[in-house]
Amino acid sequence: MGDISGTTSSATAAAAASTADEDLLLKKFFAEVGEVERDNEVNRILSCFKLNAFEYLNLPFTSSIDEVKRQYRKLSLLVHPDKCKHPQAKEAFGALAKAQQLLLDPQERDYLLSQVNSAKEELRAKRKKLLKKDNASKLKSLVDEGKYEQEYERSEEFQQQLKLKVRELLTDQEWRRRKMQMRISEEEGRLKKDEEETKEMWKRKREHEEQWEGTREKRVSSWRDFMKGGKKVKKGELRPPKLKTEDPNKSYVQRPVKRG
Repeated sequence: MGDISGTTSSATAAAAASTADEDLLLKKFFAEVGEVERDNEVNRILSCFKLNAFEYLNLPFTSSIDEVKRQYRKLSLLVHPDKCKHPQAKEAFGALAKAQQLLLDPQERDYLLSQVNSAKEELRAKRKKLLKKDNASKLKSLVDEGKYEQEYERSEEFQQQLKLKVRELLTDQEWRRRKMQMRISEEEGRLKKDEEETKEMWKRKREHEEQWEGTREKRVSSWRDFMKGGKKVKKGELRPPKLKTEDPNKSYVQRPVKRG
């Protein structure tokens, strides 16, 4: 009897140990899976189109402000550098924070949604041309009073096309903005250069005037000496011949007098 009881206790203990080992293995497994999920999310964020904040938060364009906040809290906890071991977790975390900031800013959000609406209009116009060639689809669209088109715009196909078209429009707008900024910078550089050249010109003019004023006394003294003593003839210099006049006391030359 004792042997049976001892054997039962040993079996129970072994089963309990086995269960504990399985629980530990399961926790480790879920931890590894969780880490893979975190790494995948970091990689997804870093591969997003940089000009579309909705892509960073993995949200549709129709998302509300509250949905943006909830999604940010969820994803930020997933890729937080303190919990995620991915070497670029900090960069992904910062990208999420910036995306939320843009979507909570009314002006930035309105600009992004305006590009989304423009993309929708372009896709609708393109689809309208295609439907003209497809009488069956056109008829179904008329019968359903637009429900057919609404259903199509909710489809994965349309959403993917919309996503790509939004990328195209945002890229085009960003390129225009950068070209305009480049032109503004060039114009600012030109104006700055002109301003510096003007300043340099006035600086040289002031220096010239200061030098001229500094030699004023010397020039005045030289002029006075000249007026007092007359112009001195340098050694080796020839004087012009004196002209004779009728009156030797006159210093000017008389005109010849006509005699009758």
